[in-house]
Amino acid sequence: MANFEYIALDAKGEETTGTISASDEADAISQLRRSGLYPTQVAAEGRGGVSGTAKRRAKKAQKTRSAARGGGKGGKVKSKVLMIFTRQLATLVDAGLPLLRGLTVLGNQEKNKVMQRTINTLADSVQSGSTFSEGLGQHPRIFDKLYVNMVKAGELGGVLELVLERLAEYQEKAQKLKNRIVAAMVYPIIVIVIAMAILIFLMAFIVPKFEKIFEEMLQGRPLPKVTQLVIDASRWIQGSWLWLLLGFVVVYALWKVFAASRGGRVLIDRWLLKMPLIGPIQLKSGISRFSRTLGTLVTSGVPILQALNITRETAGNVVISKAIDKVHEAVREGESVVAPLEASRIFPPMVISMVDVGEETGQLPDMLLKVADVYDDEVDNAVEALTSMLEPIMIVFLALIVGTIVIALFLPMVDIIQGLQEGG
Repeated sequence: MANFEYIALDAKGEETTGTISASDEADAISQLRRSGLYPTQVAAEGRGGVSGTAKRRAKKAQKTRSAARGGGKGGKVKSKVLMIFTRQLATLVDAGLPLLRGLTVLGNQEKNKVMQRTINTLADSVQSGSTFSEGLGQHPRIFDKLYVNMVKAGELGGVLELVLERLAEYQEKAQKLKNRIVAAMVYPIIVIVIAMAILIFLMAFIVPKFEKIFEEMLQGRPLPKVTQLVIDASRWIQGSWLWLLLGFVVVYALWKVFAASRGGRVLIDRWLLKMPLIGPIQLKSGISRFSRTLGTLVTSGVPILQALNITRETAGNVVISKAIDKVHEAVREGESVVAPLEASRIFPPMVISMVDVGEETGQLPDMLLKVADVYDDEVDNAVEALTSMLEPIMIVFLALIVGTIVIALFLPMVDIIQGLQEGG
């Protein structure tokens, strides 16, 4: 056996170099082709073999490629990009395409640079002999514990294509739920921003001009109380706008610090669940997320205790997370899931009853997914009701702000007109 140096192209058309043991040049070429490489130059080591320049060029290209792919480890992608990748990979694997080939195809067509580098790194990891879940674990900012553990369970059970399908469905429904909630919040936020912009514009530019007119035409006569109030507010805004802006920045910074603290996060999450209009949506979306995450994990073969840990970390609300922690402790002690759920006083009786039936019949994962479907519809209905309710409320709110200022500026004009008529 002799050693042969080679330069070859891999399945992606990228150049690589190395040394291989073979009986002759033809055997070396045959071995390279069987391993998925396409040799462009093969020669016996030390006998006019692969030139040092060519080897350095190939190694440099390989290092550059590895560095570029490694850059994906520190990146982060939007949930929609990850959702599309999961759905496409699930479709390719389900169609019978090997995982490595599926990753190569998706890597070549991906437009998001961070995701493209990540997919290529995953392909390299799988090609080198690592499992898919091990490769995913190297990118925690993109693939969370739920994703990694579900894929790991699918690999162990030999049902990776089924798990990828469930992951894709989970992400699609989670994205749909998120879009509903965001859509409900966008309208009132836009109206409030517009109202504030109109208010500042009127107070800073329009009211001062009317104030000069009133001073000239009324000649010291007293203004109506509402007009004087609006003028005083306008003067204060003009003289204190810098302090007002600074105050907003300070309040926002304090709020972020408070929200980042453990006690502050608990108070905020508890307050969000008890808000008159937003609270029911927050609670229902939290229950849906809990049920779908736990049901999807257990259905995919993840052990119940590990599934509860992952569900607790992805709950999105500290109050619900603490309730899940109580469930984890109870299950670890061999107790039922129902008792701690009921003791938390967060989950409605209907949810507790369905979970109880699921435990008794041995169909807890299926029952959890049914609960999630029910509460997805509940969130949809609640968002629709909130939007239809907020629309007239916001219009009235905006009309009151603008109307009050207009009336305040119109009242003195009546006195001015009357004075002109009497003088005429």
